Amino acid sequence: MDSVRDNLRLFLWITFLALLWLAYTTWTNDYSTAGGPVVTPPGVAAAPDSPTGSETLPSLDQPSSGAPTTATAPPAPVTAVPAGSDLIRVRTDVLDVQINLQGGDLVRADLRAYPVAKHEPDRAVRLLDYEPDTRWVFQTGILSAGGGASPTHLERFRAAGADYVLTADQDTLVVTLDWAGEGAVTAQKVYTFRRGAYAVDLELKANAAAGTSWRAAPYAQMARIYHAVKRSYTSVDSYSVSGPTLFNGAEFQKLKFDDLAKTPVTQTVKGGWFAAIQHHFVAAAVPPIADDVTYEAKTRGQEFVLSARGAVETVDAATPLDYRFTLFVGPKLQDQLKAAGPELERTVDYGRLHVLAQPLFWLLSRVELFVNNWGLAIVLVTIMIKLVFYKLTAMSGRSMAKMRRLAPRMKALQERFKEDRQALSQAMMELYKKEKVNPAAGCLPMLIQMPFFFAFYWVLIESVEMRQAPFMLWIDDLSARDPFYVLPLLMGVAMFFQTRMSPPPPDPMQARVMQIMPLVFTGFFFLFPSGLVLYWLTNTGLSILQQWRINKVVARESAAAA
Repeated sequence: MDSVRDNLRLFLWITFLALLWLAYTTWTNDYSTAGGPVVTPPGVAAAPDSPTGSETLPSLDQPSSGAPTTATAPPAPVTAVPAGSDLIRVRTDVLDVQINLQGGDLVRADLRAYPVAKHEPDRAVRLLDYEPDTRWVFQTGILSAGGGASPTHLERFRAAGADYVLTADQDTLVVTLDWAGEGAVTAQKVYTFRRGAYAVDLELKANAAAGTSWRAAPYAQMARIYHAVKRSYTSVDSYSVSGPTLFNGAEFQKLKFDDLAKTPVTQTVKGGWFAAIQHHFVAAAVPPIADDVTYEAKTRGQEFVLSARGAVETVDAATPLDYRFTLFVGPKLQDQLKAAGPELERTVDYGRLHVLAQPLFWLLSRVELFVNNWGLAIVLVTIMIKLVFYKLTAMSGRSMAKMRRLAPRMKALQERFKEDRQALSQAMMELYKKEKVNPAAGCLPMLIQMPFFFAFYWVLIESVEMRQAPFMLWIDDLSARDPFYVLPLLMGVAMFFQTRMSPPPPDPMQARVMQIMPLVFTGFFFLFPSGLVLYWLTNTGLSILQQWRINKVVARESAAAA
């Protein structure tokens, strides 16, 4: 067996598979859908049809009943775009949201600190929206288990004002919406906004007059038009998963639109939440973690609908209903996500390497606190990773250095035994044994380090902290490609020197592949975010320095032995 050839072939396969995997993540759709968009008025969405508790609750698509009052007529149809008088505006230091009084829910949210693009600082990222083509709204309320009107998202609420602003001397801003049925039930939606926070507290309150009682269940749901992500090498946002997700208290589930269209998901669990994720941003609803909550995920036309419904409770004068949801609308800032709900930081989708990626992000963020520059933090963390694997890569480097020194003798053996491959293999194995060289030692460190590379890749791709973060000079956005392609070209040069320091492959075809490898990598790195290229360039530069030093040491040892 020709161990050198097998070793090099394994090295080439690992490299090509790594490239193919990276290309796949930027090109292939995670899932696709068919059919055109369905325009549905904001404020109307499907709700779970399954029972909560012992009673069967009516669908939220219809006016609910159950309050101890005379039944009211169904609400008037809601237009696709709310009338100006239906909307109230709430502004904090980080959020600019609109609440539709027809339903009393968040129907638009702009992130004031996150422009769509650096050259458009006045156009903020918009998550929630009531426009038909981009519809993405929360819908909350209390669903009755009996007859009569109830404060669902189909009902109209009242507010004391039309414009709320968190002033410089305030840390919290409370917006109260009132609903009054024609009988004995009153209800409120109380929103609490906090300075610097993307988590919004929502209290659903209800009370019944003395001598009456009411059976009802609180709920929150989200309806969003689904647009399949179009994979493109020109769009950084196309790297990440976008769509509905559920957390059932133990498992983070990324749901595919096509699968939900065939088989809706229903589950009753504690400590869960639902969310709609996209690259760098998320909107989520988190019920009380100690309660049994029924979750449902399904589709309706081109929309997906996620819902969370609490148990049916008895509401009377002595035991009013006070149920709290946390609504998160904003960037995937992990500290805020952790505070908003159990494992809500899982919406920062690091994929299967989450266990490795989370500690790497923690380390990266702590380093950035000291240097105040994400690019410099990437360089420093790369150095730290290199130091952790130093001895392992040194073992590999020594093997490569010895193989390089044996290259002339190996070539001579190939010429001598070119007609007898069995004799060639035997002669080479004897040479390895005599010189104490292990050809397989060169690939083992790469196999061990590969998961860490992929994990760091996802940290740099998925972490919103990298979005529009400057490094230095011309690199003003680590999540975007190098505008002048300087880093990819430097990467190509570094790889050229790295291949020159490696032992030449015995097979001519493999040698030609190794020669064009720097060009192939350079082409790929033209397409990757500059933060990722900076990481790989730093790692390659350190590898070159380490191998150069090892080559010098091995050369001195060989000279001394001679």
